Amino acid sequence: MNFPSELKYTKDHEWVKIEGNEAYIGITDFAQRELGDIVYIDINTVGDEVSKDEVFGTVEAVKTVSDLFMPVTGTVTETNPELNDNPELVNSDPYGKGWMVKVTLSDAAEVAGLLDADAYKALVGA
Repeated sequence: MNFPSELKYTKDHEWVKIEGNEAYIGITDFAQRELGDIVYIDINTVGDEVSKDEVFGTVEAVKTVSDLFMPVTGTVTETNPELNDNPELVNSDPYGKGWMVKVTLSDAAEVAGLLDADAYKALVGA
């Protein structure tokens, strides 16, 4: 499994890539493996401020649907348009082309409470 060191992680298996006061968010390699083949992503929160730990959408795999939890409070500015026609990008490239939302951070200090790669690896037993 892949755990890029430049990202931050949550106990709910989301990753966060910080760029200034914006962040890209997706699910981890571990999460996509656990879910299996992803067939649909449902995110209807563009333009909304979503608080840390609130649900910002769902990811549907062949056998299950899972909530997506916001790792940091922020306003959703964009969803990944490629996922509409190619949700499997989350399986094949979870940290790149499989990103899910872009947000403007409301409280950058929340980032400090996220896990680093080593802590996340320990969490999932890798």
